[in-house]
Amino acid sequence: MGHSERSHAILSASGAHRWLACTPSARLEEQFPDTTSEAAREGTLAHELAELKVRNYFYTVDFGKRKLTAAVNKLKKENLWQDEMMGYTDDYLDYIKSVALAMKNTPYVAIEKKVDFSTYVPEGFGTADCILICGTTIHIIDFKYGKSPNGRVSAENNPQMMLYALGAYEAYKILYQIDTIILSIVQPRLPDGISEWTCSLEELLAFGAYVQDRAKLAIEGMGEFCPSEKTCQFCRAKGRCQARAQENVKLAFSSDIGKLPPLITNEQMGKYLIQGNDVAKWLSDLQDCALAECLAGHEVPGWKAVEGRASRDWTDMDQAFDTLVRRGVTQEAMLWERKPLTLAQVEKLVGKKDFSDTVGEYVIKKPGKPALVAESDKRQAITNIVSAEDAFKEEI
Repeated sequence: MGHSERSHAILSASGAHRWLACTPSARLEEQFPDTTSEAAREGTLAHELAELKVRNYFYTVDFGKRKLTAAVNKLKKENLWQDEMMGYTDDYLDYIKSVALAMKNTPYVAIEKKVDFSTYVPEGFGTADCILICGTTIHIIDFKYGKSPNGRVSAENNPQMMLYALGAYEAYKILYQIDTIILSIVQPRLPDGISEWTCSLEELLAFGAYVQDRAKLAIEGMGEFCPSEKTCQFCRAKGRCQARAQENVKLAFSSDIGKLPPLITNEQMGKYLIQGNDVAKWLSDLQDCALAECLAGHEVPGWKAVEGRASRDWTDMDQAFDTLVRRGVTQEAMLWERKPLTLAQVEKLVGKKDFSDTVGEYVIKKPGKPALVAESDKRQAITNIVSAEDAFKEEI
């Protein structure tokens, strides 16, 4: 079964951060279709490639080079295929190799293993990308293909990974005396995109007991709604959720401000930014929902759908250019713009090692422009490393 055809549990591991915090959301979002994005489909394709490489490495006899090449060539025919996927999935495989080779003995390996954690979550199951077991340790490794810094995922107390670990423990506890669990998330498209966290079996089972109580509420659609930026991010009901609407209306339009000084303090600034973050996202989700209703022919008082700004494209660019050349337009000078490849494109073309060896001395790493992020972000805080003029001037 391909990655995209897999079934999903009502209380899925990937959505655990949501239904553990906001238990009624699992049943609420059942009313809405489970759609996917191009980024998600791209991630699915990268996952399939990653699985092939890991399977070839550990099970070469059954899945050798010939089968690997044929399977990869089939993936390359997909519309969302990008050659850079080969390098990023190599990074994922290299990490798994390093973990396996560092173990005292040859580990037991399970690839794309369906794990059952229904002991803790009603009808709960999921698919772990890679499980390595050696001695008394279970190591769960998850591959994520997102590239947004805001999408960085930490392994520490990660509910999705811990549910996978519970499922793996239940599957293998008869064969192995497990006492240590290691969770790893590999995000090769992000700098420093590897997150690792270790916990004891006692800590994992304590999490399992907590999950049992929350899952009972969630499967029945009971409990309290808990709208927040993180909880609502991927909820299918986020555009229609009454609890989220009320929370954001309260945050955005509250008039209970009392007598305040004319200038806000830094403390107020931080508070308003936190409060306003989800307000902006909620309004965007509300607009998307209203547009869909208007396009479906339903009335949203005060609003309507219109056609946006039109764009033009060639029906046959080669034929058009040939016609222009025959009319006297110089092809090289007028119809084509010559641009060098970007540094990243050149590096992918020649390979990281050859790039570093041949032209590495001509490369300088410029500091990025300062960005405001939440205090929980793992990146190191900066102060006055660059002046405001240098930091925000337009790049030439």
